Amino acid sequence: MRIAMISMHTSPLEQPGSGDAGGMNVYVLNTATHLARQGVEVDIYTRATRPSQGEVVEVEENLRVINIVAGPYEGLAKEALPTQLAAFAGGIVLFGKCHDLDYDLIHSHYWLSGQVGWLLRDLWEAPLVHTAHTLAAVKNAYRSADDSPESEARRICEQQLVDNADLLVVNTHEETNDLVQHYDADPEHVVVVSPGADTELFTPGNDRATERSRRELGVPLHAKVVAFIGRLQEFKGPQVLIRAVAELLAREPDRNLRVLICGGPSGAHATPEQYLDLARDLGVERRIRFLEPRPPEELVSVYRAADIIAVPSYNESFGLVAMEAQSTGTPVIAARVGGLPIAVAEGETGLLVDGHGVGDWADAIAQLLDDDDTRIRMGEDAVGHAASFSWSASATQLASVYSEALSIEIPDCHGRRASGR
Repeated sequence: MRIAMISMHTSPLEQPGSGDAGGMNVYVLNTATHLARQGVEVDIYTRATRPSQGEVVEVEENLRVINIVAGPYEGLAKEALPTQLAAFAGGIVLFGKCHDLDYDLIHSHYWLSGQVGWLLRDLWEAPLVHTAHTLAAVKNAYRSADDSPESEARRICEQQLVDNADLLVVNTHEETNDLVQHYDADPEHVVVVSPGADTELFTPGNDRATERSRRELGVPLHAKVVAFIGRLQEFKGPQVLIRAVAELLAREPDRNLRVLICGGPSGAHATPEQYLDLARDLGVERRIRFLEPRPPEELVSVYRAADIIAVPSYNESFGLVAMEAQSTGTPVIAARVGGLPIAVAEGETGLLVDGHGVGDWADAIAQLLDDDDTRIRMGEDAVGHAASFSWSASATQLASVYSEALSIEIPDCHGRRASGR
């Protein structure tokens, strides 16, 4: 089986945690890697953002990333990417012709890629599987008051994909409900495939490893540490954590608390300074350390250095950060939104908070920081919980979805229907 994956707006090889690179990058790279190891040939098409990338990157056997030139390498905002859909699609078609490629199936990620996949589906007469990762209607329903709404144009494009893709893959049953409620999707065309965690990389550390991680990060060894890992944007909620920490320290100024915020700005108007300024305005800048995004093998140290990982997002399709944290043995406090109630076993591997009220988050953080026995027990249980989610299992599920999609009849140019290859 040869699969064309499409991830137009961000390359799976980019560093997650800043710009447009995040959980989707982790998802695409890991599912593709494990599909390739199971014998599926995977080509991932993405938009070239610098000439040094080269046209083709051989990641490993059966897996390569193909960089398509569409618009300028740099300086093109995500909001302007729809202007390059035709150029990107044309680049994929040309590459396929020049290399005599024949794909059995297309799997698109995010709505921009889905629009390209929809075109290629009819051109190549190959079924289209689409994963939205996030949805405009859902983001608008859950966004914070200060966050910019998603455009109606995006919502319309997503509706087209729901109506035309052969199968839709989602992370949780909650996402299925979102598609049905907001986009009138047919539940029979939606398949749940749970994401995973790299349980071989994200492993618990012993006391010595934790001490080493804290020394490397400049964190006091005996402080209680709360960490946030992700893109710095309102939707991910770093401001919620900063305000909750300020509230906690206002209650108890002598509390030995430190906060790590690891990530880069994301979005047209996002800057790291706005979060630095917020911490400064609230008088907690000395308690918070901002870290640049880092590759997974270095991110392990941040997870291990923390007593708690906070995930105060306004919505998450699943919550990969929460799963990676638990895999390292660190309990999670997360918002009760999206797929996070599935990623976090409430009361067993962490706590879930209703809403984003500052007092509620301060209470939850204090509750877990002050109860050492419960926190340690949750960390131990978290490892087993995370072990039940693996990328290998996700890839196996996806391969089954692909086989199902290949049996679906696809209309040809005369309106006749024939099954996929």
